[in-house]
Amino acid sequence: MKDISFEKALEDLENTVEKLEKGGLSLNESLALFEKGIKLAKFLRQELEKAEKKIEIFLKDEEGNVKKAPFASTGDEGESSNEEDPSRDEDSGDLPF
Repeated sequence: MKDISFEKALEDLENTVEKLEKGGLSLNESLALFEKGIKLAKFLRQELEKAEKKIEIFLKDEEGNVKKAPFASTGDEGESSNEEDPSRDEDSGDLPF
């Protein structure tokens, strides 16, 4: 499963779940799909953990401490105010990480 991309694995997992939810499968087919789904979920979790570790490396400061920074996705409207995060200092010009 190492040769599969994260996106392809996620798509495969979604398709597997749809097939299981639809039903009408034999017990053996259901068990095989369930096993496939578990393997895909484990792979995806491992890939996300690797990504998280890389992000932590990028966020480390000079002393090696991880600075926690809020993550604002593009869907977070109206949440960019500095009032919500007192650790951000708009006068410093520093990025939150």
